[in-house]
Amino acid sequence: MPPSFSTASQQGVSSTDYLDSRYSWVRLFVSVLLATLGSGGMWSIIVILPQVQDEFGINRGEASLAFTAVMIGFGLGNLIVGRLVDRFGIFIPLLLSCLLISGGFYLSTVVSSFWLFSVIQGTMIGLGTSTLFGPLMSDISHWFFKRLGIAIATAASGNYFAGCFWPLFIKDIVATEGWREAYSLVSIILLATMLPLAMMLRRKVPSKIPTASAADQPTQTMRGKTDLQPNMLQGLLVIAGIGCCVAMSMPQVHIVAYSDDLGYGIERGAEMLSLMLAGGIVSRLASGFLADLFGGIKTLLLGSVLQCIGLILYMPFDGLMALYIISFIFGLSQGGIVPSYAIIVREYLPAHEAGQRVGLVILATVAGMALGGWLSGLIYDLTQSYRAAFINGIGWNLLNIGIMTFVLWRSRLTLQPG
Repeated sequence: MPPSFSTASQQGVSSTDYLDSRYSWVRLFVSVLLATLGSGGMWSIIVILPQVQDEFGINRGEASLAFTAVMIGFGLGNLIVGRLVDRFGIFIPLLLSCLLISGGFYLSTVVSSFWLFSVIQGTMIGLGTSTLFGPLMSDISHWFFKRLGIAIATAASGNYFAGCFWPLFIKDIVATEGWREAYSLVSIILLATMLPLAMMLRRKVPSKIPTASAADQPTQTMRGKTDLQPNMLQGLLVIAGIGCCVAMSMPQVHIVAYSDDLGYGIERGAEMLSLMLAGGIVSRLASGFLADLFGGIKTLLLGSVLQCIGLILYMPFDGLMALYIISFIFGLSQGGIVPSYAIIVREYLPAHEAGQRVGLVILATVAGMALGGWLSGLIYDLTQSYRAAFINGIGWNLLNIGIMTFVLWRSRLTLQPG
């Protein structure tokens, strides 16, 4: 067991010996498992979107509002829970998250109103899932120094592991039994697995450093320099986060419906989504290594440029095999973008504000996903085609590239981790 700060000072042990320890890696593994299990709600809603649209007799734009509700709850939760984690740690928010997500899945199966269904998606599934992203990344960032980038990126990958697993798990149940039966089963599985895992993260990060040199404190050692004011940098990251995720949402939110429209069915669309997110996992892990070498800003900018190329590739090709390949390429391009924001916050902004600042920028990225998911559905309803929606995404992506190029020009990472 890593020494606490109080015992460390008595034994003459470095007050940061808990960083990159064996327990740090165990904690990271459990965090990824929790995120993989609990983040299924934001991907399951995409799989059931065509059935929800048909059952409630609504159009594509209205049906997309259920996903938007999940993203709103998810985004606000990242901000609110992030502040709670800064003060009280991750354990209690995790317990509440388990109950909210499991309860949300179950209650979704007993409602007959689409608007009540959407409220449950936002206030229970979306809010509950939020703990498993930004706050979990913020928590794990306090347990690593030398491998900070890969640790944050790995924690963020749990969200995409969920996207690989849950659509494939529920697609056949949805096709044969219906979405309500699939959601009931998921509710039981989550309640039985998440609570025991959450109990393993009860330990808090040591909060006081009695005697530690400047070189012993990662918040003073691994720092970036910028002539931008902290709130200015935060604001630019917020706008950039909205731009990149409006673009990202087009394939992620609508690939299943797009596949169904082309005649390939929701099962093939769910496979495309899983393949996309599998590529995203590779991208997130790779981005962690790149961020440890080159910093979060360069890593984010590279991902944004590659994402834009991936969006462009969707426009001329709509064959089944082509869509599988492009979905995987798109995943490879964009997976590392969102965790890079958390890395940038830890590199350039005060560590003791990590929870709320990471939460704010994650809120912005989620707002982009929510806006983009709804906007793409609205554009489809107006044009009866996704082509204009892809063009809209490319425009928002270019906004992100422009902002991050400016931030890179005004900033530099002075010391490398390790």
